[in-house]
Amino acid sequence: MTDMAADLKQRFSQLQDGDVDVVILGAGVNGAGLFRDLSVQGVNCLIVDKSDFGSGTSAAPSRLIHGGLKYLETGEFRLVAQSALERNLLLRNAPHCVEALPTFVPIFSWMRGIPATLRTLLGSTTAPRSRGAVLIKIGLALYDFFGSRNRVMPRHRFLLKGRALKEMPHVTPQIVAGGIYYDAKISRPERLVYELVNDGLAANKDALAANVTTLVSAADGVLTFQRADGYAFSVKPKLVVNAAGPWIDHVNAALGAPAHLIGGTKGSHILLDHPELVRSLNGHMIYFEADDGRICLVYGYLGQALVGSTDIPCDDPDNVRCEEPEIDYFLDSVRSLLPGLRFDRDQVTYSYSGIRPLPASDASSPGLISRDHSAPVFEPQAGRPFPIVSLVGGKWTTFRGFAEEVADTVLTRLQRARKTSTERLAIGGGRDFPVDSKERTSWIRSVAAKTGVEPSRADELLSRYGTTAAAILAHRSSYSDSQRISGAQRYSALEIDWIARQELVVHLSDIVFRRTTMAIEGLLTIQGLREIGAIAAAALQWDGQRLAKEIDDVVVSLSKFHGQTLTEESLRRAASPASR
Repeated sequence: MTDMAADLKQRFSQLQDGDVDVVILGAGVNGAGLFRDLSVQGVNCLIVDKSDFGSGTSAAPSRLIHGGLKYLETGEFRLVAQSALERNLLLRNAPHCVEALPTFVPIFSWMRGIPATLRTLLGSTTAPRSRGAVLIKIGLALYDFFGSRNRVMPRHRFLLKGRALKEMPHVTPQIVAGGIYYDAKISRPERLVYELVNDGLAANKDALAANVTTLVSAADGVLTFQRADGYAFSVKPKLVVNAAGPWIDHVNAALGAPAHLIGGTKGSHILLDHPELVRSLNGHMIYFEADDGRICLVYGYLGQALVGSTDIPCDDPDNVRCEEPEIDYFLDSVRSLLPGLRFDRDQVTYSYSGIRPLPASDASSPGLISRDHSAPVFEPQAGRPFPIVSLVGGKWTTFRGFAEEVADTVLTRLQRARKTSTERLAIGGGRDFPVDSKERTSWIRSVAAKTGVEPSRADELLSRYGTTAAAILAHRSSYSDSQRISGAQRYSALEIDWIARQELVVHLSDIVFRRTTMAIEGLLTIQGLREIGAIAAAALQWDGQRLAKEIDDVVVSLSKFHGQTLTEESLRRAASPASR
């Protein structure tokens, strides 16, 4: 049994009559953020997910941490202000995962879109199109204003055509101007969700977390769960939080509180192995209107180009995948934007899709459904003595603020006081992260000297895991950091052994999809997957049959949900050494 699993087993064995203060159902970013906040306040929480931490909608975002520029035209100024603040806080609290992203907006007219935008602000259900230079200039100025709290990035710049094309030479010459503003991107959202859960466990010795765990029954205030290994346990919570995202309505029905809260939309993305495109972007994202008026984006992500996203009504989160027409749509959109570059199917290395858990709405356009959040409460009733708080809507960027709001509601109901704010609380490997180049150099030299690795390797792992890299490199293992994974030479056997033993891994997919980014980077090979599986099997005591099934499950998931067929060679044979 691994170290972390043994610790949790001990915690579960000490449950007194199954009593916990709060049960959180769903360990996406909203649930995990709330779990951390409540644990820090001393509330005894149990967080449960039917799959792995961060494996649902939270694993399928555009990987942006942004204020929501487009929400200005629907008049959601409060949401923009909160999002911009949370973006700035995440840049400070999770610097190992979140970094600034200069964003270029191509502009194709000077005056278009003003009447349509005014209609939208007044409640029109028709989305505005062809936003001209005047509108975009006003929008960027407002965006700077709303992002002024805890500002960490420059203000926007407005460029006339000649200067804009110098900045972005492959953009179509049909533009009349361009704007550059600053948002942020998150390199490893799935890993950050796990770190939130782990931080909660570290903050409160009575906190509990269970992934790959099913709700078996809910009766007379008692919830009974069963883990993947067959272990069953029951708890009697004072309050339940439904953080199941697009599955919220299903979970509420299972708890005896049926309702229709969710009207989800599907968002798909693709990854391109396109070095020329990545170089031409020069670290920028292009945020643009496709020919049909829908907002699209393209930017460099771990050495590849990420293109997204769609916004299609959908209510089947268990089988969502990026379909062929969506891939065609993305390729056509970037061809139109960047006519001097080649775009073809053979460049697509990975695709993914998820359901946004948006509130049920009758809006004619999915883009007009609010991305704001709410937390409606179902009060106790006969046979269910606990209230249910459902976390509806929201966006990746605002998870901390949303968690704080809900935590305050929970604390009030439990008649407890808030002990501390999470506003300045670093997350996972962001704790004690070096703040400037001098501190970074000092940290790297110190860790390299203690562990015997080259400074460049310590630097690489700092970028990948934050300050957790020090513990990984100091890990006592039969594997060394010099033993590298076939096809994924930047990853070592030592890393995999640490993850398998310390990070609550249940399945092989947890390692390759969420604790690392090997799958989405296109670095997996059949041989590499066998090597990773063998390391995990030794740590988790899998027999040969279990190992074979775990490998097969990953291969099937890659093919069915991500359009990736594993071979003996990496899909990115010429991957940039800088992509981590």
